[in-house]
Amino acid sequence: MSGVSVVVPTRDRDQLLVRAVTAVAAQEHTGPLEVVVVRDGTPAVPITVDLPAHVTLRQVPNTRSPGLPGARNTGILAAIGDLVAFCDDDDEWLPGKLAAQLALLAARPDAALVATGIVVVHSGGTQVGTAGGTAPGTEHLRPGPARDVLLADLLDDRIMELHPSGFLLRRADLVGPIGLVDEELAGGYGEDYDLLLRAAAHGPVVAVQEPLVRVHWHGGSYYFSRWQTIHDALETLLAKHPFTGSPRGTARIRGQQALALAATGRRGAAVRTAGRALRLAPTEKRAYLAVAVAGGVLDVDRLQRWLHRRGRGL
Repeated sequence: MSGVSVVVPTRDRDQLLVRAVTAVAAQEHTGPLEVVVVRDGTPAVPITVDLPAHVTLRQVPNTRSPGLPGARNTGILAAIGDLVAFCDDDDEWLPGKLAAQLALLAARPDAALVATGIVVVHSGGTQVGTAGGTAPGTEHLRPGPARDVLLADLLDDRIMELHPSGFLLRRADLVGPIGLVDEELAGGYGEDYDLLLRAAAHGPVVAVQEPLVRVHWHGGSYYFSRWQTIHDALETLLAKHPFTGSPRGTARIRGQQALALAATGRRGAAVRTAGRALRLAPTEKRAYLAVAVAGGVLDVDRLQRWLHRRGRGL
């Protein structure tokens, strides 16, 4: 049975980290399993988690560029397993997640990446209870795609159910044809989408439909309201991938950029960018929202918080 390495980047969130590592260690998979905790600019401290005999835990410093992409790559390169999985430090795997993915990968050796459905938890800014358990929050079930996801599908739609805390890939593909996580994207924004696109160009993306990862959304997210970073990273994605063949996908990204421009007060640029989106796809809702934000009718941060409470994003 192939060994699995789980890469968990972290920075100053040890209480959340313990929850994530505990959930990984509790998986039903009984083969070799290592957890590689990558400390991004902070020193290692002891992690108190009961580990079964087949589970090992290592902590390593981020030796690449600061931030999430560099930390993920440090973990990938340090991994000893044939397979690499990701788990963000504020998320948690549900029982059976890894076993279900390994079974699907065995049935689909042509797959480049295996994901699962997710449970989006909006916890209003409180992620962990006083006893270390999960705090109450509104949950939204997002089953994984029922069919193969191809590159054309991902160009048209980000498919939010394909979350990085559910990614499972072959290490050989990550250090080979797919490549490591892109460390050049502005602020690291969209690194998961970029990796998905590159994986889908290599082979189909498949998913366990059952929601088996709890993804915690909260206002403390690194990218919440970092609008210029988001705009610039999206521009890089447009240039890097074949979006010219996807008017719908291009319109979606232009709509996101228009919102980011409106949020930074660049009203003229926001309206022009929204117009570019609508010429490609007249039904692109983000473009209309951007115009409303630029005109002072909507507050973009309040809009984003409202969407997050419903398990959606911009």
